[in-house]
Amino acid sequence: MEDDPETAGDRRQTLQTIQMLREVIDGDPYATVAQRWGLSRSAVDRRIKGLAVQLTQAVGVDGLQESGAAFVKRLRMHRDAILQALEHFDPTQVSSQREARVLKLDEVDLGARRVRSRSTRPLHDLALYYLPFATGLRPLEVARLTVGDYLLEDGSVRRESRVRADVAINGRDRPLFFSHRRLDEALGDYLDERLRAGHGLGAAEHWRGLDPHGPLFLGAEGEVYPITPNGGEGQNRYVCRPLLEIYRKIFRQADIPGLCTQSARLTLMSRMYERGADEDQVGLVLGIADRSAVREQLPRPRPELAKVLEELA
Repeated sequence: MEDDPETAGDRRQTLQTIQMLREVIDGDPYATVAQRWGLSRSAVDRRIKGLAVQLTQAVGVDGLQESGAAFVKRLRMHRDAILQALEHFDPTQVSSQREARVLKLDEVDLGARRVRSRSTRPLHDLALYYLPFATGLRPLEVARLTVGDYLLEDGSVRRESRVRADVAINGRDRPLFFSHRRLDEALGDYLDERLRAGHGLGAAEHWRGLDPHGPLFLGAEGEVYPITPNGGEGQNRYVCRPLLEIYRKIFRQADIPGLCTQSARLTLMSRMYERGADEDQVGLVLGIADRSAVREQLPRPRPELAKVLEELA
């Protein structure tokens, strides 16, 4: 029995990703591989790391743990083990990226209730929980946000803000909207808690008494979450490991199958599509410049032709 076109396309994409992984562990930079295959660098990066994680889960790679699959240097260090694992890897068992987890609204709410009841820092963690669902921000971008990115000088919420170039992972400024009621409530409660604790204070009469240039989120004792280099010499890549670990903990506490930062971003994409946004608008909000990369993450749903044409005349 022949594969249906969608399954066949998924298999071709997986085989393509396997070849891209081989090229990267042989030393080709992501940018070179992306140009060769006609893809964006971020799409190549995402697909290769996703495949590497699946290899560690389905086959196992000697010396490489799942967490290490996110680092190209470690992939190259384990080149021979990866090539051996690929010999025992069945691409037909790889689920399509289009099956990625999109949460229903009641699931998001359920996760929030669990985080609130289980967290040792419920106000801080609940605000972090809602942020990717409301804005699509990645953890590193969250770590770089300042109080002034969220608040106006009079203390009200900056509804239309910007992901500044020095905040964005790709280094490109993009719009940022704070228009989510539950996020407002959670962040407002957290900032009030910060003020009472005396963490990151500024002038009492402005920005709710907080320093507008200070980070929006601070550690339990008011410390700044450190951002450290994450790449080889000459690579402009960074990571905030404490915040990554906090997000992992929050998602464990939420106890929703498939929940992670990427699923929160996919859920936002789905909601935007439901409200009529196109791929350019979705990509603009999420910081994805290539329309094809947006489609790879979550294709825009196509209505049935019968529905499109119903009562059209």
